[in-house]
Amino acid sequence: MTTPAIAASGLRKSFGDQVVLGGIDLQVPEGTIFALLGPNGAGKTTVVRILSTLIHADGGQASVAGRDVAADPDGVRAAIGVTGQFSAVDNLLTGEENLLLMADLHHLGRAEGRRKAAGLLERFDLVESAGKLVSAYSGGMRRRLDLAMTLTGEPRVLFLDEPTTGLDPRSRHTMWRIIRDLVAGGVTVFLTTQYLDEADELAGRVAVLDHGRVVAEGTPDELKRRVPGGHVRLQFADAESLDAAARALGEGTRDESALVLQVPGDGGVRSLRGLLDRLDAAAVDVGSLSVHTPDLDDVFFALTGHPTTEEEPVR
Repeated sequence: MTTPAIAASGLRKSFGDQVVLGGIDLQVPEGTIFALLGPNGAGKTTVVRILSTLIHADGGQASVAGRDVAADPDGVRAAIGVTGQFSAVDNLLTGEENLLLMADLHHLGRAEGRRKAAGLLERFDLVESAGKLVSAYSGGMRRRLDLAMTLTGEPRVLFLDEPTTGLDPRSRHTMWRIIRDLVAGGVTVFLTTQYLDEADELAGRVAVLDHGRVVAEGTPDELKRRVPGGHVRLQFADAESLDAAARALGEGTRDESALVLQVPGDGGVRSLRGLLDRLDAAAVDVGSLSVHTPDLDDVFFALTGHPTTEEEPVR
């Protein structure tokens, strides 16, 4: 059995009387992208801070890259990289100097450090800006440099805490491409985000955190099917076929002018097969079929009730 890249069981954390994590369980396989969703104050950043050894949990167990977070924090730190919500770059240095500084901190030799910095500058499309002070960088460039600095130590597990906050759409898509490339190279990514489309776009598995508890977990498609509102849209060539389908299925909303019948359904293979079998038994030909499922925004609000602007306590 393969050891998960990240495992947590019964993880708990309180700050004073405020319970931030009420006992959460997580399993993240190696070489995957796992997204943790939740409103502000849900506990996302606290999870990252515990798993990356920045703070101690009050209870429960956790391991990262096969190392126990509490018993072997140095082993965990050697295997991970962390990129927080705000770029941890030095504005008084150039992009290249920031990377060389990180190389020094990782005890790389002078030649190796320069080779590593040059490779990362090229990889993150920062070669032309390498000699410029970071204070002149755009938000997207700063985020790319921040991530490049994190990768200087070649981490096996990468924690990205809301990595695209404040970025324009083009910069966000650039970051998404970089993240996919990292995972293709074997890196495990633990992503926290408030952007539902980001989790839908990137993550193979998603957990929704609310008030310190995991309220749902699954693939994006699995979570979408849990929320009411999904339907199958059937379009027909003529009114007679529409009438016959409505009789055969006994449910749905008709649009006479568009010759469309909208039938409630979760979009799963089994339910689609059953629907088509009923139409086939009634000798009804369908012109076209499309499946419409709720998006992760619908899932998020259905599970958490409403967004909150309350921030997590930082200690």
